[in-house]
Amino acid sequence: QVQLVESGGGLVQAGGSLRLSCTASRSIFSFNLMGWYRQAPGKQREFVATITPGGRTNYAESLKGRFTISADNAKNTIYLQMNSLKPEDTAVYYCNARNMPTMITYNYWGQGTQVTVSS
Repeated sequence: QVQLVESGGGLVQAGGSLRLSCTASRSIFSFNLMGWYRQAPGKQREFVATITPGGRTNYAESLKGRFTISADNAKNTIYLQMNSLKPEDTAVYYCNARNMPTMITYNYWGQGTQVTVSS
């Protein structure tokens, strides 16, 4: 079974930083894409950032410059560095891994980690 284990969430003041980690149960090169999504209270899940096995990144436009996604293949881990946090960033952050071998897309999700930013 594919497992994604997240860590790094917590409570921070506005302007602070957090680094989230997501460790997969297999090589991250076995996935076509990995990334982060978040869900704020009362809202739907939204895209944050993705990274390819080759290191190409994509970000939600509103988060560019504050959030950085990275990967460490040796540790089967991706990260999300979050700087200059705002109360609006408060959400449950989910790690995602996607595999598209042919005509079927497989999506795997972590359990989520709570990020709370106080004002």
